[in-house]
Amino acid sequence: MQEIRFHGRGGQGTVLASISLAKAFFEAGWEVQTFPLFGVERRGAPVEAYLRIAHEKIYLRSGVYTPDHIVVMDAKLIGAIDVTRGLKPGGWILVNSAVQPHIDVTAGDFRLAWVDATSVAVAHRLGTRTHPIINTAVLGAFARTFGMPDLAHIETAIRQEVPVKKEENVAAAHAAYDQVHFLRGEEA
Repeated sequence: MQEIRFHGRGGQGTVLASISLAKAFFEAGWEVQTFPLFGVERRGAPVEAYLRIAHEKIYLRSGVYTPDHIVVMDAKLIGAIDVTRGLKPGGWILVNSAVQPHIDVTAGDFRLAWVDATSVAVAHRLGTRTHPIINTAVLGAFARTFGMPDLAHIETAIRQEVPVKKEENVAAAHAAYDQVHFLRGEEA
């Protein structure tokens, strides 16, 4: 079983990203479990969402305290909260950032990837310039970073889950897939 924790802000599509990714993994033949954790339910407030994937039935029904991987939808959260708390050694951290994020990967033997999902979303007119909706771009970057699920499964999940601009969202996932940067050139 693998556990993935998403960190984002209300209004970015963090919860929809975890649900869409769960559907993509399910279509690819995985067992899945996803759920959000809300603090203050308002736009811009920190949000966490969790995803478990496994090849066997998932019986665990608790929070995710030691994730295998982390997805950070807003790089500004890195200074505000400990996004790496509990992250297992060797785990990936995927960050929405235009530049290499300031995370000490040696402290926990982490692997780091980043993508400018914000620019991708703006370029595809997803949300507004001031409030871009980055979730589908992050899904494409996730598929590239982790080597799974296949981008075709991401496309299907987007078409099923995203209520508007389906083709623009699919295009954003593809664009982000191609724009992922890896620290030290390591890919999954």
